[in-house]
Amino acid sequence: MTNSSITIASINYQKAAIDRGYTDRLLEINLSDQTITINNIPQTTREMFVGGRGYCLKLVYDNTTAATRYDSPENVLAFAGGPFCGESSFAGTGKFIIGSISPLTETFCDSNVGGYFFPLVKNAGFDAITVTGKSASDVIIFIDNETGTISLQEAPKTDSSLLEAENLVDMWRGTSKPNSIAFVNAGIGSKNTFFGCVNSVYYDPKRQRCRAKQAGRGGMGTIMRDKGLWGIVVKSNLGGANFNQAADKKRVRAAGTNLRKVIRDVDPNELRLAQQGTTSLLDMMNNHDILPINNYKFGRDDERQKLVSGKIFEEKVFSQKHPDGCFAGCTLSCTKACEAHTLTTGPHAGRTVPVDGPEYETAAAITNLGIFEIPAIMEYAWYCDEYAMDTISTGVVIAFLIEAYQEGHLTKDDTDGIELKWDDKETLFTLLHKMAKSKEGFTGEIGRGIRHMKGWISERAAARNGNNKEKIMRELELFGMETKGLEFSMYITKESLAQQGGYGFALKGPQHDESWLIALDQIKNEMPSFAQKAAALKWFPLFRTWFNIAGLCKLPWIDVRHPDAAKTADPAKNLPTVECYLELVNSTLGTEKTLDDLLAESERCYLLHKLINLRQGFGTRAHDRIPLRAMAPVFTDEFASRREYYINYLKENTEIKINGQDDTELLQNLQDHRRRQYEVLTDTVYAEKGFDLNGIPLDETLQRLGFSEPEYQEIVKQARQQMD
Repeated sequence: MTNSSITIASINYQKAAIDRGYTDRLLEINLSDQTITINNIPQTTREMFVGGRGYCLKLVYDNTTAATRYDSPENVLAFAGGPFCGESSFAGTGKFIIGSISPLTETFCDSNVGGYFFPLVKNAGFDAITVTGKSASDVIIFIDNETGTISLQEAPKTDSSLLEAENLVDMWRGTSKPNSIAFVNAGIGSKNTFFGCVNSVYYDPKRQRCRAKQAGRGGMGTIMRDKGLWGIVVKSNLGGANFNQAADKKRVRAAGTNLRKVIRDVDPNELRLAQQGTTSLLDMMNNHDILPINNYKFGRDDERQKLVSGKIFEEKVFSQKHPDGCFAGCTLSCTKACEAHTLTTGPHAGRTVPVDGPEYETAAAITNLGIFEIPAIMEYAWYCDEYAMDTISTGVVIAFLIEAYQEGHLTKDDTDGIELKWDDKETLFTLLHKMAKSKEGFTGEIGRGIRHMKGWISERAAARNGNNKEKIMRELELFGMETKGLEFSMYITKESLAQQGGYGFALKGPQHDESWLIALDQIKNEMPSFAQKAAALKWFPLFRTWFNIAGLCKLPWIDVRHPDAAKTADPAKNLPTVECYLELVNSTLGTEKTLDDLLAESERCYLLHKLINLRQGFGTRAHDRIPLRAMAPVFTDEFASRREYYINYLKENTEIKINGQDDTELLQNLQDHRRRQYEVLTDTVYAEKGFDLNGIPLDETLQRLGFSEPEYQEIVKQARQQMD
């Protein structure tokens, strides 16, 4: 790596060539015994699980057991692209997946991220990387395709994740091209919380600085740092025009041209992702009562939302000098950035820094605290990236704690003297900086997430007041916005039954990358009937997660509606754009796959994830339930904020006669109705997916998708026995 760095272990290797999107090589590193091994990926694995998320699932499943926890040495931290990762003739191909047994969910979780890292890994000869074991001191894995070596190196003596990035890239690059180096790493916040993220760092020659994208969900950065892994560096000059060695490069280019034309024609008049990035969703969500405010209690603030609108980000925050794709060839260009924000809090107060993003999820995490200020959003975004902490989980945990404090479940004795208030930057940044730096005290407890904090608060409140612990826990569960241990991403779901199911049935927990139905259901009203919502909860997650097994960004499909989609029988599926992806698949692989083939690939990966959840002791109906606030107002002031709407809803959708009931009774009627709806939806969707009423796959579902081996059947058998 450098003349001064210490090499702990090293091997020489011969790069495997890419053929039709694959190298069929797996790089395995065991940090406990400091071994580096290269193995072939079996053809059967490729056929069953395709790549990306599918490979991560298979690698984690094969090499862990029901007893594996996030900090077990045998836990696998898996990285994988897909057969289309790195295809510069097509938009959105820099994506890859990181998967492992999560500290938050205690079962498989994965997170997708863009940038140059995995295209370079693939060019260096690998379709996947696994890291197991633990190092006694922090190390870096260095994959140097130019010298044909892979080594374990002593890590830099820093807990920074971003500040030294450019110096490191210059040091590692030498005389190579700027984009010949990329790396993934995690900072001090990943060491001290369960929701550490992984930064995907690459050099942007247009902005002449390093950029970072984040694999935020599920604590992948926490696992990385627990293993003693500071980062993975790859050095490899990208190949030429036919990087993926496609079967028919001309067809690939044509498919890419068609998709780019749709992006160019549609995006400027719809979401304006190329100008506003995903901050454009702030306006859309507020206009439809979906923008989270005060722990998802309210969904709209027309006056204050103007202070943080996507238009302001476009006109006053984001530099528009250069296109902003996170990988070559993507004309959606949604990777926005602010070039100069002066920090006002924390250890780097007074320093002026560039801020990548923020994404909608990060900005909405701040409105969810009642704060509508762009400087606060920028400060939060940068520090979360520097500390390597998921902006979603961090913000949602803090929002939950503020509400618990306001409701009297927490006191200053619990919070180490910190007063928790809405619309208060001091509350936010005091908690953020403290939880990043230490596992001790109140803020150390926060870093373990909402599921942990509900138990911690209920124990202390019960001891303090002599109350029943279970009663306090039930009250906290009403507004503790987590399911399966993962904090909710940033959408109010009270009025979208489809999105309630999308969050509840998502196998990793309530994260929008698996099932983002809020726009199709609540905004566009393209699935008005119960039957349409239930059907969508089978097909839509399969569409969404196919992109994660293929190494592709899903935004060009779901966020850029093809003009011809309206002419189809089911506009929500955006099938004219799907045709572009089918062309990419078949022209790269030399196959004749249909849409049904792609969905079957995705369904196999979905089923393996379900089986891992069951093996780890989760995955049944009880784990698919969501907090009341995801379905309905919890408190009367919440109900009163949209009283007329809710009364009309009760009149139109229930048999309840409205004749003078007070708000408490009306609220109870609404809550009961919404809970019943969700249970009926659960029954219906399980039938669509081929599960029994406990959420356990039926035998015919296992057989249909190729899971007939005794080990899979045994997982299902044990899950059924536990239900008896």
